[in-house]
Amino acid sequence: MKTHRLGDYGADVSLLQTRLIRAGYALAVSHVYDAATEAAVIALQTKTGLVVDGIAGPKTYAALATGQRDPKHLADADLARAADTLGVPIACVRAVNEVESTGSGYLVDGRPKILFERHVFWRRLKAHGIDPAPLAAKYPNIVSQTPGGYQGGQAEYTRLAAAELIDAAAAYESASWGAFQVMGENWERLGYASVDDFVSRMENSEGDQLDAFVRFVAADSGLLASLKARKWGPFARGYNGPDFARNLYDVKLTRAYDKYAGTEKAAA
Repeated sequence: MKTHRLGDYGADVSLLQTRLIRAGYALAVSHVYDAATEAAVIALQTKTGLVVDGIAGPKTYAALATGQRDPKHLADADLARAADTLGVPIACVRAVNEVESTGSGYLVDGRPKILFERHVFWRRLKAHGIDPAPLAAKYPNIVSQTPGGYQGGQAEYTRLAAAELIDAAAAYESASWGAFQVMGENWERLGYASVDDFVSRMENSEGDQLDAFVRFVAADSGLLASLKARKWGPFARGYNGPDFARNLYDVKLTRAYDKYAGTEKAAA
């Protein structure tokens, strides 16, 4: 199922509306993702414990089909705990979850989403006492001093598997993991027992993936200060890197925060 939100329209939206009506939610089949549809989705998300954002994505469709949240999926309570740990309004965490997460922390086959970084693998091999230069000549797609070689989706696991044959720990450290794409090389700085412990947590649940994000922010005083002050430009630069503006991360974060902050103010 495609992801839909307020303002979308078409046959997929009408199908969503029909399914919501069958589940007992009061609205009309208008083919438009209107306020009534958003309200019904919010009601479903609230009832099942999903993140309450009014956006109908794969996790919302799954909850609509089963009547409950998959335990591996992020819960609204997870966002509340993250906000409390970081000392920020929950609207901040909702905004980051909407913009920075990939919507789901898992591939359709149940494995965590990853992106293998060949330039990080070069660096981590050196840290593990392995000369990357001859390997780069033989395997340029997985070992290089420059980023690239991305294949996306499940194909990233093919790259990871090839890297594991060289050095498993360095391979795990060279991928970003889960919904918030935290790099494995951060495992020690973030307080995990080992890189294997980190990967195990990323496999366990999106709640654990969010916890990795919380640890990442908490470990960087500048990043945390930017989040607390709602300075989305510096936050996006620190989290996404110097090219953050190319993807309008700061603009998207600002808009998402304003939306959630406004919703919470109205509810109060």
